[in-house]
Amino acid sequence: MVTCTATLNTLAADYVGLGSWIGLATASPGTTNAPTGEASSGSPAYARLATTWSAGSTGVQNGTAVTLNVSAATYTYMLVASSSSGNAMYDNVSITSVVMGAQGQIVVTPTFTQT
Repeated sequence: MVTCTATLNTLAADYVGLGSWIGLATASPGTTNAPTGEASSGSPAYARLATTWSAGSTGVQNGTAVTLNVSAATYTYMLVASSSSGNAMYDNVSITSVVMGAQGQIVVTPTFTQT
């Protein structure tokens, strides 16, 4: 089967059009729109941040880097949501564990690839 580049780009654009809010979780956030284990608290406080998705090519969409404030914990998942808070998760992905021994920041640069 041959996949048309225009189709890949359309599908990728549709996916990232679902939302642009990036967050982190300490365990699998689950499969519903209500993420479990999402980061919380801290000073400055954790909050989902918006990324700006690029106009992709060959099915790849790149988001701008976001710098998330997090408290001490081990972060193992990134989530993508349609709003800055609440039950709005539409996808998540496991990441290489990031262990924070104290309050700090984690920089996330999201990429989505449609195959």
